[in-house]
Amino acid sequence: MIIANNLKKIYGKDFVSVNNLSFHIKKGEIVGFVGQNGAGKTTTIKMLTGILKPTEGSVQINGHDIRKEPLEAKQSIGYIADNPDIFLRLTGLEYVNFIADIYGVSETDRKKRLEEMAGRFGMEDSLNKQMVSYSHGMRQKMMVIGALVHKPPVWILDEPMTGLDPNAAYELKKMMREHADEGNCVFFSTHVLEVAEKLCDNIIMIKKGHDIYQGTLDDLVVAHKNKSLEDIFIEMTHEE
Repeated sequence: MIIANNLKKIYGKDFVSVNNLSFHIKKGEIVGFVGQNGAGKTTTIKMLTGILKPTEGSVQINGHDIRKEPLEAKQSIGYIADNPDIFLRLTGLEYVNFIADIYGVSETDRKKRLEEMAGRFGMEDSLNKQMVSYSHGMRQKMMVIGALVHKPPVWILDEPMTGLDPNAAYELKKMMREHADEGNCVFFSTHVLEVAEKLCDNIIMIKKGHDIYQGTLDDLVVAHKNKSLEDIFIEMTHEE
């Protein structure tokens, strides 16, 4: 459902943020994208979603090339950015309706999906308030609701748990698992290794724009006997 082939991104003349990164995320998978700050996670995600144009390489989303068929590819994506501070003068309801209009979601479907997700996140009483009055966590919840209102098969999430309270984080993790179990896929970046350990089918670990591991966490732990996941992560991503 997501195919990244030899992705490379150079900023300016010579700063290589992502270098020759390839991976394939299939139906039914939850894949965690882990690495230190500045490793290239957000740049990769922005190339996957079409926000940034790769210097080299290609991306396919649900069978559509993001550069050749951008509208078809983006129609399949539910994207949550790493910053929820957008459209803050809108109410939560206005924001979701704005996104639903862009994706052509019917009034009946958007109402049903909004009610379901707002209920799961405890946002029913806040929908008619301007998002500028929301806490960071409430804004993050609304970004999730807006990103998923068109029921996209491919979820691409950049640090989606940041700012969420434990109940909301639990609900989002449940939604991610349910989504994958329905034959869709989830790709998300995270700094929280415990989340990756409990939720992911596979992980992709990057360092300075290169992938240094792709596979299951179980296989990673087996390859580094008698070490905790945290110790393994620090050892593999440590910069001399």
